[in-house]
Amino acid sequence: MKKITFSIFLVLGVFSSSITAQEIQKKYAKEVARLAQKKQVKEAFAQIKAQMDQTTADLITLTEILAPPFMEEERGKVFAKMLEEAGVDSIWTDKVGNVIGLRKGTSGESGYVGVDAHLDVVFPEGTDVTVKKVGDTLKAPGIGDDTRGLAMVISMLKAMNKSGIKTEKDILFVGTVGEEGLGDLRGMKYMFNESGLDIDSWIAIDGGSLGRISNAGLGSKRYKLHIKGQGGHSWGSFGLANPHHALGRAITVFSDAAWEYTSSTMPKTSFNVGRIGGGTSVNSIPFESWMEVDMRAIEPKNLDEIEIIFKESVEKAITEYNASGVRGEVTYELIKIGDRPSGELPASLPLIQRTMAATKLFGATPRLGRGSTNINIPVAKGIPAVCIGRGGKGGGAHSLHEWYLNDEESDESIQLALLITLAQTGLVK
Repeated sequence: MKKITFSIFLVLGVFSSSITAQEIQKKYAKEVARLAQKKQVKEAFAQIKAQMDQTTADLITLTEILAPPFMEEERGKVFAKMLEEAGVDSIWTDKVGNVIGLRKGTSGESGYVGVDAHLDVVFPEGTDVTVKKVGDTLKAPGIGDDTRGLAMVISMLKAMNKSGIKTEKDILFVGTVGEEGLGDLRGMKYMFNESGLDIDSWIAIDGGSLGRISNAGLGSKRYKLHIKGQGGHSWGSFGLANPHHALGRAITVFSDAAWEYTSSTMPKTSFNVGRIGGGTSVNSIPFESWMEVDMRAIEPKNLDEIEIIFKESVEKAITEYNASGVRGEVTYELIKIGDRPSGELPASLPLIQRTMAATKLFGATPRLGRGSTNINIPVAKGIPAVCIGRGGKGGGAHSLHEWYLNDEESDESIQLALLITLAQTGLVK
């Protein structure tokens, strides 16, 4: 850890998201600084550094188990074994596949503190996830996002047990499912909506460098538009209602209306047609056509409004197309494939204050921001939550060329995650 000096209490300027050092309340800066000087915490920090080779080995092991959304089971089993070997009081895999290790506190207070990284990666079945070493750099799809986070969770747990740390509150160490893409945060939705667990705060570890702190969720709604027709030969059935042609009209009508809306609405709202498909050959009128649409907004009201624009645009486009003189007609179905809520927590919350103070203690500039991560769910419910970066050097996230390199920040990112967790749970003296 970088040398801790009195300078942590000074005003050092403006962060990238207009959060200033003045907003770190002195009581939290002092609380976190005192905690970092505790003998047990120093010992845990030393353990994290000493076990970095094993943490890297864990990272490689987990990376080489491909885990697309809805196919996290095998990686979950290995992660569960790692949790068990690191030492938890109980462990289970819930209905949707979240792997959960409980480390009991001493106070008997209700309300768990959750610490998680997500099990899934964006890459489909069949992707080569063999880790290749190029000097000190590790290369493989998914090695940073978010497999590195999983290895951090294991390292934290080991360090706590080896240093004899006891906390006041219970901690849940979790590998969550369904964070990426069409997983639609299903793991977190289950944790907070259906599991029955009394969770009072959450710390997620995901991509990004030391200093990245998300305290807000960027909401999104995603749909698949599926258009069907009779299909036929391009010459012999010419004039028959064509799902592709109807889809093109739907894209045009929606794009025009959505562009007008987003150009005149604040804060930022976006829309995107990300995938289209259908058809069997160049000389066939397709019997089906489809597209997937993503809409995002900071403000929940804006998200609801652009969703209405999308639905009305599709209805208008299909009605107009069927009335355009074609033979027969097309039908359509709208399938919701994603729904992530927006929300924002104030920087004054104790968890966010502690996270900012701990980040500053490690010599990094806290940068509060917004993202589409696991914390969207608790944030939308007003439950204290932050998402912090996995540290180290890395790049190529969501690409086949993803890479990760251990450096000084790699140790510190795990130490930081532990310090934030202990500040939130309370350390038993």
